[in-house]
Amino acid sequence: MLEELKERVCAANLDLVSKGLVVYTWGNVSGISPDRRYVVIKPSGVDYAIMKPHHMVVVDLQTGEPVEGDFRPSSDTPTHLELYRRFAGIGGVTHTHSVNAVAYAQAGMDIPALGTTHADYFYGGIPCTRALTEQEVDEAYELNTGKVICETIMERGYDPMAVPAIVVRNHGPFSWGKDAAASVYHAVVMEKVAEMAMKTLQLNPHAAMPQYILDKHYSRKHGPNAYYGQKGDH
Repeated sequence: MLEELKERVCAANLDLVSKGLVVYTWGNVSGISPDRRYVVIKPSGVDYAIMKPHHMVVVDLQTGEPVEGDFRPSSDTPTHLELYRRFAGIGGVTHTHSVNAVAYAQAGMDIPALGTTHADYFYGGIPCTRALTEQEVDEAYELNTGKVICETIMERGYDPMAVPAIVVRNHGPFSWGKDAAASVYHAVVMEKVAEMAMKTLQLNPHAAMPQYILDKHYSRKHGPNAYYGQKGDH
């Protein structure tokens, strides 16, 4: 079970490179085992060019301690673990420093839902969290990053699987999905819609999308009445 998960998580990490979302070692993807006991994650600081499935690190979900692997897990591991602990629907998590999504994080702004490309994947704007306090950074930076993501989701009262992404203030984007591959997919789409939104707002600072268009395009792909694609895709 874990060997297959290592292969899937490694492939998802390499997909970040092929999709142009990371440079150097700026990013990480994880996936959780079906029994939700173990998380497989990219090792810290290992070059993507040499990365293989056996480099992946297995950590215990509850303790955060490595249980298998020769490398240290990603420094962002506590953030990933907090998301898995809080939301049972999450099966994979991705973190990158993709340029346009980071720009929204650094500006402290939500990525607004301005068109149908966004609405096909995210049921509303992609939120930006509050900034972490100095105490939160000093005490447990990565864990508190996960907590502020969960806090934002709970305070805004939305389904995290309907908006499977967020930008952390002054930091960058995190995304998730049913598995590692889906979390990368959402990271790619988030970066593209962030770029579209930024260019749109440069042309028209008052641009907006009616709720009924958001509703229509999201429901075409998601939910019991979805009809986009072929039968069995949803």
